[in-house]
Amino acid sequence: MIALDLSYNNISGRVPSWIWSNSLSYLNLSCNFLEVLEEPYDTSSELWSVIDLHNNRIQGNIPIVPTSLIYLSIANNKLKGSIPSSICNLYRLQFLDVSNNSINSKLPPCLFQTFDYLSVLNLGRNRLSGIILDTFLSNCSLKTLDLSNNNLEGKVSRSLQRCALLEVLDIGNNKIRDTFPCMLKTLPSLYVLVLRSNKFYGDLQCRIANQTWPKLQIVDIASNNFRGALLPHYFSSWEGMMKSRNPDPRLQYLEVEFINYGLYYRNRVSLTLKCQEMEIETILKVFTSIDFSCNNFQGEIPEVLGDLKLLYLLNFSHNALTGRIPKALGELTQLGSLDLSVNQLSGRIPDELASLTFVAFLNLSFNRLSGRIPSGNQLQTFSAESFEGNTGLCDFPLKKLCCDTKMNGSSQPRRHNEHEIDGKYMFRIGIFIVFWHCYLAAFA
Repeated sequence: MIALDLSYNNISGRVPSWIWSNSLSYLNLSCNFLEVLEEPYDTSSELWSVIDLHNNRIQGNIPIVPTSLIYLSIANNKLKGSIPSSICNLYRLQFLDVSNNSINSKLPPCLFQTFDYLSVLNLGRNRLSGIILDTFLSNCSLKTLDLSNNNLEGKVSRSLQRCALLEVLDIGNNKIRDTFPCMLKTLPSLYVLVLRSNKFYGDLQCRIANQTWPKLQIVDIASNNFRGALLPHYFSSWEGMMKSRNPDPRLQYLEVEFINYGLYYRNRVSLTLKCQEMEIETILKVFTSIDFSCNNFQGEIPEVLGDLKLLYLLNFSHNALTGRIPKALGELTQLGSLDLSVNQLSGRIPDELASLTFVAFLNLSFNRLSGRIPSGNQLQTFSAESFEGNTGLCDFPLKKLCCDTKMNGSSQPRRHNEHEIDGKYMFRIGIFIVFWHCYLAAFA
């Protein structure tokens, strides 16, 4: 027997030790209720290529595995202890996922300087500490690097710029203290950049000339200590959020395929929507997001954002932005979520925002906005919470009437009852966030 696949069953208990001495090259026991890997492990066979044990209840330390492995997934278990240095002996390794365990060690010194073929490295959601070592190879082949939700410190490794194939970099929710990692602008394939919830500081100015992120579609630098103005050229080169795409009846995911083994890895990312963090387990290539919230950015919102025609989510909340809301935001016809709350924005709400028919979530609260809230099919469906904390705003859905409304005796627009608003909100939010999940079964 060469391959054994018992995944997605209700198998519990132990994985017997004899399974390691078999003639297997492919073992998939994922998505069961297994708890123990019996020792001793026989790692002498050179036949092994794939071991997939993710989504079980396996306890103990990371097992010693055959050095011939190409694919190793032990994510979503109850493993603890350290990442053994023997992991660096896997000379053919292309995929390593140890995420969502309780590993509490530092990163092995050999980890980034050993693997010639590694495409996916996911160590997120553990208790890793120490620094990200500056030892990435000159021929780095990584496409996905996820070190999120750990206790990593220090700076972003400068040698990461050697990973020219990198598509997803997620180092969010750590303790990294650094300025904006400008060297990453040399990465031409980067789709996803997540730096959120660290200790980054300073402005976003980079001295690297003629470097762009032509494919960048998700950027999340929220909850740091970034400051300064949002200059137009920060956004003017993000072509991945500008260009129209040819319609494709098939859903295209941001994933890494291992064709010879019928395996693939779909990237995931956490987003903040309606003040709540939610995890998107499958990223569609059409999804785009900018989250600069909870920093100290100042100055005006640049008009150039209106060029990002494919943008779905924009969050500039909890900063110190001033000036008016740009009319150009009304050109973002794909926008599903707009949060500009808790800033110092002033002036009237542009009438152009009323034409954003796809918006499922809107928050303009706690600014210095004034004047009449524009009437329109979309803005009329949001509750007063979307506009509260702006003492100069008036008319529906707020209780405060504008002066000309009182003088003319104009009747208020029909108020939607609470259940009707909730129903419409849930309908729109379903289109925005859940629409790709409903196709998973059909296109899996």
